[in-house]
Amino acid sequence: MTIAKLTPRFSRKWLAIPYALFLLFFVVFPLFIIAYYAFVDDNGKLTFEYVRLFFTGSGNFFKSSVFKTIVTSLFISFMSTLICLLIAYPVAYIIAKSKLKNKFLLLLLFIVPMWVNFVLRINALKELFVWMGTYNKSDGWNLANTIIGMVYDFLPFMILPIYTTIIKIDASYVEAAKDLGASPAKAFVKVTLPLSKAGIASGVSMVFLPSMTNYVVSNYLTFRNVKIIGKLIDDCFSSQLWHDGSFIALLLLIFMFLVTWLTGGFKEEQQTNARGTSLW
Repeated sequence: MTIAKLTPRFSRKWLAIPYALFLLFFVVFPLFIIAYYAFVDDNGKLTFEYVRLFFTGSGNFFKSSVFKTIVTSLFISFMSTLICLLIAYPVAYIIAKSKLKNKFLLLLLFIVPMWVNFVLRINALKELFVWMGTYNKSDGWNLANTIIGMVYDFLPFMILPIYTTIIKIDASYVEAAKDLGASPAKAFVKVTLPLSKAGIASGVSMVFLPSMTNYVVSNYLTFRNVKIIGKLIDDCFSSQLWHDGSFIALLLLIFMFLVTWLTGGFKEEQQTNARGTSLW
């Protein structure tokens, strides 16, 4: 009678263990801490007091500084995303449809500035505003400077996913539309634009959501005169208001989840020749 040797069999699933541990300690556990502090008091008891305080403020939420901060953040994010989209789509379309062999070299023109330190780039932009005389001039200029800074920082994140999607669209679809009598403009609207929605949705989520929290841009370019949600959360934690900061962070997380869900970020991409996958 022979005893078979028990040798462990290697499985590719084991390769996911380091990533699973990373998610557990650096994603799941921090989220649990945020949720914990958002709904407990100093004695560790369950409470919804911070929910009431957030939505009522000093008797009226619509007169509180929190509401002003949220409205300002939404306005900056919306304008930054819209401007990025209006600039990025034509750029991505022209690069994708160009006849150059090394199209990626053109993309490097937008990617290379990202290799420079972020704070250094924002400081350089601030010095440009100082030279132009628009730095810390008025509330309108402060908002404009913040939006320009967001566009400058996040524009590549809009260009890359749109380019990746457009370049994978089968050219025969556009040719078929033209053969059926569609003009180039109509073929673009009916074929290219719908098939590039995945890249647009990916770019929008990559610009809109970070623009609400990247308070480094607003601080440097407005002399701290424009406050966004990210700065509000930072102020709460800096002032040891862990419960208030955690609840606001949790609300922002829920909002990000809803935006990602509405833009189709959780849908599985169909691997076809007509539709390219998003970069992110």
